[in-house]
Amino acid sequence: MARPRKPLLSTDRIVRTAQALVDAEGLQAVSTRRLAAELGVSGPSLYNHFRTKDEILEAVADSVSAQVDLSMFEDGRDWRTALHDWAVSYRSALRDHPNIVPVLARGPGRRPAGLRLADAVYGGMVDAGWSPAQATSIGALMRYFVMGSALSSFAGGFVDDASAYDPADYPHLGQAHLLAEQQEKIDERAFEVGLAALLAGLEGQYGQPEPRP
Repeated sequence: MARPRKPLLSTDRIVRTAQALVDAEGLQAVSTRRLAAELGVSGPSLYNHFRTKDEILEAVADSVSAQVDLSMFEDGRDWRTALHDWAVSYRSALRDHPNIVPVLARGPGRRPAGLRLADAVYGGMVDAGWSPAQATSIGALMRYFVMGSALSSFAGGFVDDASAYDPADYPHLGQAHLLAEQQEKIDERAFEVGLAALLAGLEGQYGQPEPRP
């Protein structure tokens, strides 16, 4: 009786397995030895696809960038709507994979999907009429805002123990113990409020740019 064949080792399979480890246990869980065990292969076989652990993490980061919708910069949406919709999609991808955000925060480097993302945002803003310098600043600003919102939860940072908020010490935090149970609602609302204020502030400071002809 023939032995069942092991699944072929591929770059995609390695990245998917590494991503699952990062999502479940964090960046420190990824090592070539651990990955090889998870994949049921020998450690050296991974080196046919990736030379180092860092290359694997870079590939995982790029797979997350590839999940971000960029169509809004190509289908005629105005710059404010495009930036809003892109930021929502970007945050959604990071929120689903928060443990990889520190790698993404280093910048796109040579990652193809990360560079396509940067190219789409910059190009979309220049096409909308922003100067190259302004488009660069807007891209950086949006990246700071979205990544910051994905790194941690504001509401989740408060313990649900009312005794932690003695009114003698914290007279304005009498309801803080209720924040954690409404974490998603509060964080979503804060993100939307901040995003709306950011976009309105850009238009208020610089006015409505003139799109390229």
